[in-house]
Amino acid sequence: MKKLLLITSFLFVSSAVAQTTLSLWSWRTEDRAAYEQLIKDFERKNPDIKVNFIPYEATSYNTVLSTALAGGKGPDLMMVRAYGGLEQLAKAGYLEPITNKFPDLKNFSAESLAAQTLRADKQLYAVPFATQTLGLFYNKSLFDKLKLQAPRTWNDLTNAGEKLKAAGYIPFANGTKDAWQGEIMMGVFGPNIYGQDFYQDIVNARTDFEDPRFVNAIRKLQELKPLMPQGFTAVDYTTAQQLFTSERAAMFAGGSFEIANFRKQNPNLKFAFVPAPTLKSGDPRMVSLFGDGGYAVNAKSPNKKAALKFLEYTASRQFGQKFTDLLANVSPMQGVVPSDPMVRQVMQYNKSASPYIMLVNFRYNDPTGSTLLQQALQKAFAGDMTPEQAARHVTQGMSGYFKKK
Repeated sequence: MKKLLLITSFLFVSSAVAQTTLSLWSWRTEDRAAYEQLIKDFERKNPDIKVNFIPYEATSYNTVLSTALAGGKGPDLMMVRAYGGLEQLAKAGYLEPITNKFPDLKNFSAESLAAQTLRADKQLYAVPFATQTLGLFYNKSLFDKLKLQAPRTWNDLTNAGEKLKAAGYIPFANGTKDAWQGEIMMGVFGPNIYGQDFYQDIVNARTDFEDPRFVNAIRKLQELKPLMPQGFTAVDYTTAQQLFTSERAAMFAGGSFEIANFRKQNPNLKFAFVPAPTLKSGDPRMVSLFGDGGYAVNAKSPNKKAALKFLEYTASRQFGQKFTDLLANVSPMQGVVPSDPMVRQVMQYNKSASPYIMLVNFRYNDPTGSTLLQQALQKAFAGDMTPEQAARHVTQGMSGYFKKK
């Protein structure tokens, strides 16, 4: 009898502590603390599931993930890029389709779901987690000190830059060592230079990137070179962030995804986020907008049932609200209202937005529009290409697409 009781007790204890362990891969190394909180909330309600958050450097993440998946391995759960990035993984059969799997998916915007849908089969493969907005950060303390206003026109911007430089500050923190930062700068400033008419013409193949409106956008970006850090071609993304948060630089062209990280790096930093300036006074100012990414399940995960349970949690309003509040991101989920005033302001800016041109529209083919633009801008900033040559490089690389209607 004692032996039977011991065996029964052992089985009970074993079943009570048995856990399925899931791995969640991400490119957001800076968000580890927030994700650990989000995961704890899930684990508290699902004690039989443990989730390990494993972040990689953003620049190497795509390669690390695709290599692992191609080898039949990889994580149970993963953050995936949107649009063309999602398609590469879904077309290869690496992702579990989730169309209509979770009731809460009805609460997401149509645009955010489209960004995580494979065009070929119309299936949804990931739960969207955020939209991102590109605009201009500026240091409010430095601007107040020099009696400067937030720039509304291009002349305002360059005049403020010259005054900041004369006062011993670096006007713009951005560098171009990481080629994707050049594309970000085009996303910040481009829509207010080339205009929404150009955007409509380019996505409908009525023009190409050698259009004078786009060439002029490259030329205007080159005008910022004297306002960027000395040796800016060797300044990487991390260094640029540090220049801004240490208050050595007064402005940073970037995305709303920086808000939480800037605060973490310097809790005393007083900064604002605004749309980039226009060429002419009175013109409406636009921001660039895009779906950031989503959470997906590995189609070959041995723990698919548990992974789908976690994915359902990421589709809940509880997750969306806490995600938004912890990371100062705009949620694509209807009914999630940010507690952060700056994030609420970003939502207002999004009402006058242009899609982040290459990411949303031209990352589906190889080479991607982003790759070509990044190459061209890196050379244009370095003085190795004229604006016309840079625009030609992009157009020629995408020649199969641009057959004017």
